[in-house]
Amino acid sequence: MQQCILPLFYWGPVQYFTKLINRPKIWLEQFETYPKQTYRNRCEIYGPNGKQALQVPVERGSFHKTLFCDLKIAYDTAWQKNHLKSIEAAYRSSPFYEYFIDDVLPVYRNKPKFLLDLNLAVFEQSLEWLNLDLEWALTNDFQWVFDGDDYRDTMHPKAAKNQPDSAFLPASYIQGFEQRHGFIPNLSILDLIFNTGPDTINLIKSSITR
Repeated sequence: MQQCILPLFYWGPVQYFTKLINRPKIWLEQFETYPKQTYRNRCEIYGPNGKQALQVPVERGSFHKTLFCDLKIAYDTAWQKNHLKSIEAAYRSSPFYEYFIDDVLPVYRNKPKFLLDLNLAVFEQSLEWLNLDLEWALTNDFQWVFDGDDYRDTMHPKAAKNQPDSAFLPASYIQGFEQRHGFIPNLSILDLIFNTGPDTINLIKSSITR
């Protein structure tokens, strides 16, 4: 495996975490121009009515040609409270909810100014859950040409914009509302951790096909 470069996602999907395994170095891009409607400010969970998107609002107008590292979070709505309520409704009956929810709460008690800081917090918490000791760093400038695997524009919540990935085949596991809506693959790391707990890392590794 060679080094790779990734964006910083908000509670990224399973596919994102498969790219972290067995890497000598991981770079997290902070100087890209912020692209709207991506996993950078949203995640997807399994709610009572099926797939549900949780979106972090950014300051109006701040995303126009703004670098990701400069993008400010908007707090004129109670999005933190709403995200927590949605997470509770989705996972309070899941096997590992009580065990892991205390790790999630601090993310929503703080009010970071920048989306970068929020996403760094959830990235570091995710690594702790997975017990992954990685060598990673933020980029020092925008990497126009990267010597390694470049995943900055490969993963997208919209299927039409999501690039084919022959190295990823999501492993199945039991989801809370699966009997209602069937298995929904490649949801947020939150779905995996609340449903499978310590087996999360094994399911991520099982989703890597090569």
